[in-house]
Amino acid sequence: MSAELVFILGSGRSGTKMAAKLFAGVEHIESHHEYVRDAYQREASLYFMGLLDRAEMTARLKAIYEAAAFYSPVRYFIDSSNKLCWVADLLVEAFPNAKFVHLTRDGRKVASSFFHKLSGHVYSDRGLNALRAWLARPSQPMPPPPEEFWWVIPQEGQPFHADFPTFDQFQRCCYQWAESNRAVADALEGAPAESKLSVKLEALTASRADVKRLLDFVDVPFDDSFVQALTRPQHVYVPIDYPLTARQAAQFAAIGGPMMQRLGYDLQAREYRMTY
Repeated sequence: MSAELVFILGSGRSGTKMAAKLFAGVEHIESHHEYVRDAYQREASLYFMGLLDRAEMTARLKAIYEAAAFYSPVRYFIDSSNKLCWVADLLVEAFPNAKFVHLTRDGRKVASSFFHKLSGHVYSDRGLNALRAWLARPSQPMPPPPEEFWWVIPQEGQPFHADFPTFDQFQRCCYQWAESNRAVADALEGAPAESKLSVKLEALTASRADVKRLLDFVDVPFDDSFVQALTRPQHVYVPIDYPLTARQAAQFAAIGGPMMQRLGYDLQAREYRMTY
Protein backbone atom coordinates (compact mmCIF):
# COMPACT_ATOMS: atom_id res chain seq x y z
CA MET A 1 0.00 0.00 0.00
CA SER A 2 1.36 3.44 -0.95
CA ALA A 3 1.97 6.05 1.72
CA GLU A 4 -0.18 9.15 1.78
CA LEU A 5 1.69 12.21 0.56
CA VAL A 6 2.00 15.33 2.71
CA PHE A 7 3.61 18.48 1.34
CA ILE A 8 4.75 21.19 3.77
CA LEU A 9 5.29 24.34 1.72
CA GLY A 10 6.95 27.55 2.86
CA SER A 11 9.01 30.39 1.46
CA GLY A 12 12.33 29.29 2.90
CA ARG A 13 13.60 30.48 6.31
CA SER A 14 10.07 29.81 7.52
CA GLY A 15 10.43 26.55 9.42
CA THR A 16 10.27 23.91 6.70
CA LYS A 17 13.43 22.20 7.93
CA MET A 18 12.19 22.37 11.52
CA ALA A 19 8.92 20.73 10.45
CA ALA A 20 10.76 17.94 8.66
CA LYS A 21 12.87 17.25 11.74
CA LEU A 22 9.81 17.42 13.96
CA PHE A 23 8.25 14.41 12.26
CA ALA A 24 11.44 12.49 11.53
CA GLY A 25 11.19 10.26 14.59
CA VAL A 26 7.48 9.45 14.33
CA GLU A 27 6.91 5.76 13.64
CA HIS A 28 4.21 6.08 10.98
CA ILE A 29 5.89 8.97 9.11
CA GLU A 30 8.76 9.18 6.64
CA SER A 31 9.86 12.80 6.75
CA HIS A 32 12.17 14.68 4.37
CA HIS A 33 13.40 18.20 3.90
CA GLU A 34 13.67 19.07 0.20
CA TYR A 35 13.50 15.45 -0.96
CA VAL A 36 15.64 14.99 -4.11
CA ARG A 37 15.57 18.76 -4.62
CA ASP A 38 18.10 18.66 -7.46
CA ALA A 39 15.67 16.56 -9.49
CA TYR A 40 13.11 19.34 -9.75
CA GLN A 41 14.29 22.75 -8.49
CA ARG A 42 15.51 24.05 -11.86
CA GLU A 43 12.40 22.78 -13.62
CA ALA A 44 10.11 24.21 -10.91
CA SER A 45 11.60 27.66 -11.47
CA LEU A 46 11.27 27.28 -15.24
CA TYR A 47 7.65 26.22 -14.85
CA PHE A 48 6.76 29.20 -12.66
CA MET A 49 8.42 31.54 -15.15
CA GLY A 50 6.26 30.03 -17.91
CA LEU A 51 9.24 28.40 -19.64
CA LEU A 52 8.40 24.73 -19.04
CA ASP A 53 5.31 22.91 -20.23
CA ARG A 54 2.67 22.10 -17.61
CA ALA A 55 2.40 18.48 -18.69
CA GLU A 56 6.17 17.96 -18.60
CA MET A 57 6.47 19.39 -15.10
CA THR A 58 3.53 17.35 -13.87
CA ALA A 59 5.06 14.17 -15.27
CA ARG A 60 8.33 14.91 -13.48
CA LEU A 61 6.58 15.44 -10.15
CA LYS A 62 4.45 12.31 -10.52
CA ALA A 63 7.52 10.21 -11.33
CA ILE A 64 9.26 11.42 -8.19
CA TYR A 65 6.45 11.30 -5.65
CA GLU A 66 4.41 8.34 -6.86
CA ALA A 67 7.54 6.21 -6.57
CA ALA A 68 8.41 7.72 -3.18
CA ALA A 69 4.94 6.95 -1.85
CA PHE A 70 4.82 3.46 -3.37
CA TYR A 71 8.05 2.33 -1.74
CA SER A 72 7.52 4.02 1.60
CA PRO A 73 6.68 1.45 4.31
CA VAL A 74 4.73 3.86 6.54
CA ARG A 75 1.43 5.73 6.42
CA TYR A 76 2.63 9.24 5.56
CA PHE A 77 5.46 10.40 3.29
CA ILE A 78 6.27 14.06 4.05
CA ASP A 79 8.34 16.43 1.96
CA SER A 80 8.91 19.85 3.48
CA SER A 81 10.27 22.30 0.93
CA ASN A 82 10.34 25.87 -0.37
CA LYS A 83 11.22 24.83 -3.93
CA LEU A 84 7.86 23.11 -4.35
CA CYS A 85 6.03 26.40 -3.81
CA TRP A 86 6.52 27.22 -7.49
CA VAL A 87 4.63 24.08 -8.53
CA ALA A 88 2.01 24.03 -5.78
CA ASP A 89 -0.81 24.22 -8.31
CA LEU A 90 0.48 21.11 -10.06
CA LEU A 91 0.85 19.21 -6.78
CA VAL A 92 -2.76 19.93 -5.86
CA GLU A 93 -3.92 18.75 -9.28
CA ALA A 94 -1.63 15.72 -9.62
CA PHE A 95 -2.13 14.39 -6.10
CA PRO A 96 -5.80 14.92 -5.20
CA ASN A 97 -5.51 12.72 -2.11
CA ALA A 98 -2.44 14.47 -0.71
CA LYS A 99 -2.40 16.76 2.30
CA PHE A 100 -0.88 20.24 2.26
CA VAL A 101 0.51 22.44 5.02
CA HIS A 102 1.16 26.08 4.18
CA LEU A 103 3.78 27.10 6.74
CA THR A 104 4.24 30.86 6.94
CA ARG A 105 6.42 33.31 8.81
CA ASP A 106 6.41 37.09 9.13
CA GLY A 107 7.96 38.16 5.84
CA ARG A 108 10.12 40.81 7.46
CA LYS A 109 12.01 38.12 9.35
CA VAL A 110 12.28 35.90 6.29
CA ALA A 111 13.60 38.65 4.01
CA SER A 112 16.07 39.75 6.68
CA SER A 113 17.27 36.20 7.20
CA PHE A 114 17.75 35.61 3.48
CA PHE A 115 19.59 38.89 3.05
CA HIS A 116 21.85 38.87 6.09
CA LYS A 117 22.49 35.16 6.55
CA LEU A 118 22.43 33.81 2.99
CA SER A 119 23.41 36.88 0.99
CA GLY A 120 26.09 35.03 -0.96
CA HIS A 121 23.55 32.46 -2.07
CA VAL A 122 20.05 33.95 -2.37
CA TYR A 123 19.85 36.04 -5.55
CA SER A 124 23.63 36.30 -5.68
CA ASP A 125 25.07 38.42 -8.48
CA ARG A 126 26.67 35.37 -10.04
CA GLY A 127 23.52 33.26 -10.07
CA LEU A 128 21.19 36.06 -11.07
CA ASN A 129 23.43 37.30 -13.88
CA ALA A 130 23.81 33.78 -15.26
CA LEU A 131 20.06 33.26 -15.37
CA ARG A 132 19.47 36.69 -16.90
CA ALA A 133 22.07 36.01 -19.57
CA TRP A 134 20.45 32.70 -20.50
CA LEU A 135 16.96 34.20 -20.57
CA ALA A 136 18.27 36.85 -22.98
CA ARG A 137 20.10 34.28 -25.12
CA PRO A 138 18.55 30.81 -24.67
CA SER A 139 20.85 29.42 -27.35
CA GLN A 140 23.72 29.53 -24.86
CA PRO A 141 24.07 26.79 -22.22
CA MET A 142 21.40 26.78 -19.51
CA PRO A 143 22.73 27.57 -16.02
CA PRO A 144 23.63 24.45 -14.02
CA PRO A 145 21.18 22.87 -11.53
CA PRO A 146 22.56 24.20 -8.19
CA GLU A 147 20.14 26.39 -6.26
CA GLU A 148 22.25 29.53 -6.59
CA PHE A 149 21.27 29.84 -10.26
CA TRP A 150 17.55 29.28 -9.90
CA TRP A 151 15.93 32.06 -7.92
CA VAL A 152 12.88 33.07 -9.93
CA ILE A 153 12.92 36.14 -12.17
CA PRO A 154 9.37 37.33 -12.94
CA GLN A 155 8.47 37.25 -16.62
CA GLU A 156 6.21 39.51 -18.64
CA GLY A 157 2.67 39.45 -17.26
CA GLN A 158 3.77 38.26 -13.81
CA PRO A 159 3.72 40.41 -10.65
CA PHE A 160 6.75 42.69 -10.23
CA HIS A 161 8.03 42.04 -13.76
CA ALA A 162 8.42 45.75 -14.56
CA ASP A 163 10.07 46.65 -11.25
CA PHE A 164 12.27 43.61 -10.71
CA PRO A 165 15.23 44.83 -12.82
CA THR A 166 15.58 47.79 -10.44
CA PHE A 167 15.38 45.70 -7.25
CA ASP A 168 18.41 45.45 -5.02
CA GLN A 169 19.23 42.14 -3.35
CA PHE A 170 17.08 42.82 -0.30
CA GLN A 171 14.07 43.64 -2.47
CA ARG A 172 14.59 40.41 -4.37
CA CYS A 173 14.49 38.55 -1.04
CA CYS A 174 11.18 40.29 -0.33
CA TYR A 175 9.94 39.14 -3.73
CA GLN A 176 10.89 35.53 -2.95
CA TRP A 177 8.81 35.60 0.22
CA ALA A 178 5.79 37.33 -1.30
CA GLU A 179 5.53 35.37 -4.53
CA SER A 180 6.31 31.90 -3.15
CA ASN A 181 3.57 32.39 -0.57
CA ARG A 182 1.19 33.71 -3.23
CA ALA A 183 1.81 30.63 -5.35
CA VAL A 184 0.91 28.33 -2.46
CA ALA A 185 -2.06 30.36 -1.24
CA ASP A 186 -3.53 30.54 -4.75
CA ALA A 187 -3.04 26.82 -5.34
CA LEU A 188 -4.67 25.81 -2.06
CA GLU A 189 -7.76 27.99 -2.52
CA GLY A 190 -9.42 25.23 -4.53
CA ALA A 191 -8.22 22.30 -2.43
CA PRO A 192 -10.72 20.54 -0.11
CA ALA A 193 -10.77 21.99 3.40
CA GLU A 194 -9.88 18.66 4.99
CA SER A 195 -6.72 18.35 2.87
CA LYS A 196 -5.07 21.63 3.78
CA LEU A 197 -3.79 23.44 6.84
CA SER A 198 -2.31 26.91 7.18
CA VAL A 199 -0.17 27.60 10.20
CA LYS A 200 2.19 30.36 11.25
CA LEU A 201 5.66 29.49 12.50
CA GLU A 202 5.21 32.11 15.22
CA ALA A 203 2.10 30.27 16.45
CA LEU A 204 3.87 26.92 16.49
CA THR A 205 6.58 28.33 18.72
CA ALA A 206 4.10 29.93 21.15
CA SER A 207 0.84 27.98 21.14
CA ARG A 208 0.27 24.42 22.29
CA ALA A 209 -3.09 24.50 20.51
CA ASP A 210 -1.44 25.21 17.15
CA VAL A 211 1.13 22.49 17.70
CA LYS A 212 -1.71 20.07 18.40
CA ARG A 213 -3.51 21.24 15.27
CA LEU A 214 -0.45 20.40 13.17
CA LEU A 215 0.04 17.04 14.86
CA ASP A 216 -3.61 16.11 14.46
CA PHE A 217 -3.34 16.78 10.74
CA VAL A 218 -1.01 13.80 10.35
CA ASP A 219 -2.45 11.69 13.19
CA VAL A 220 0.36 12.23 15.69
CA PRO A 221 -0.66 12.16 19.38
CA PHE A 222 0.16 15.40 21.16
CA ASP A 223 3.17 15.35 23.44
CA ASP A 224 5.05 18.18 25.19
CA SER A 225 8.28 17.06 23.54
CA PHE A 226 6.99 18.47 20.25
CA VAL A 227 6.36 21.85 21.89
CA GLN A 228 9.89 21.89 23.30
CA ALA A 229 11.38 20.99 19.92
CA LEU A 230 9.60 23.87 18.24
CA THR A 231 10.92 26.46 20.68
CA ARG A 232 14.51 25.84 19.57
CA PRO A 233 15.57 27.63 16.35
CA GLN A 234 16.75 25.23 13.64
CA HIS A 235 18.88 25.70 10.53
CA VAL A 236 20.60 28.73 12.06
CA TYR A 237 23.59 29.95 10.04
CA VAL A 238 24.34 33.13 12.01
CA PRO A 239 22.78 33.38 15.51
CA ILE A 240 22.16 37.12 15.26
CA ASP A 241 18.87 38.95 14.82
CA TYR A 242 18.83 41.66 12.16
CA PRO A 243 15.84 44.04 12.46
CA LEU A 244 14.98 45.90 9.27
CA THR A 245 16.28 49.39 8.75
CA ALA A 246 13.73 52.10 7.98
CA ARG A 247 14.61 51.85 4.28
CA GLN A 248 14.26 48.08 4.26
CA ALA A 249 10.94 48.28 6.10
CA ALA A 250 9.62 50.60 3.39
CA GLN A 251 10.93 48.32 0.65
CA PHE A 252 9.34 45.29 2.25
CA ALA A 253 6.00 47.05 2.72
CA ALA A 254 5.88 47.96 -0.98
CA ILE A 255 6.55 44.37 -2.09
CA GLY A 256 5.25 42.19 0.72
CA GLY A 257 2.55 44.34 2.31
CA PRO A 258 -0.44 42.83 0.45
CA MET A 259 0.72 39.28 1.15
CA MET A 260 1.26 40.07 4.84
CA GLN A 261 -2.36 41.17 5.00
CA ARG A 262 -3.59 38.13 3.08
CA LEU A 263 -1.75 35.78 5.45
CA GLY A 264 -3.06 37.53 8.55
CA TYR A 265 0.08 39.39 9.64
CA ASP A 266 0.00 42.95 10.91
CA LEU A 267 2.56 45.01 9.07
CA GLN A 268 2.03 47.83 11.57
CA ALA A 269 2.96 45.61 14.52
CA ARG A 270 6.47 45.92 15.84
CA GLU A 271 8.86 43.42 14.28
CA TYR A 272 9.61 40.69 16.80
CA ARG A 273 13.15 39.91 17.94
CA MET A 274 14.81 36.53 17.70
CA THR A 275 16.86 35.22 20.61
CA TYR A 276 19.37 32.39 20.29
